[in-house]
Amino acid sequence: MSLPTKGETYSQIMEHLRKAQEGTAMMAHLTADDSPVNSRGWLMISELFKRTQEQVIQLATKVMH
Repeated sequence: MSLPTKGETYSQIMEHLRKAQEGTAMMAHLTADDSPVNSRGWLMISELFKRTQEQVIQLATKVMH
């Protein structure tokens, strides 16, 4: 059994955030015709996931070096 590394853990976090960002962007697209307000909400959440990814990148760069 191998021990987790910082790099592997970082990759998993980024993958989950990327999938969450893509999923919320898709929900924004899928709800656009039915409810523009909900669609905008999904889009805002998608942008928050994108910003979270950027923050994780900044933090990880400091931790890994």
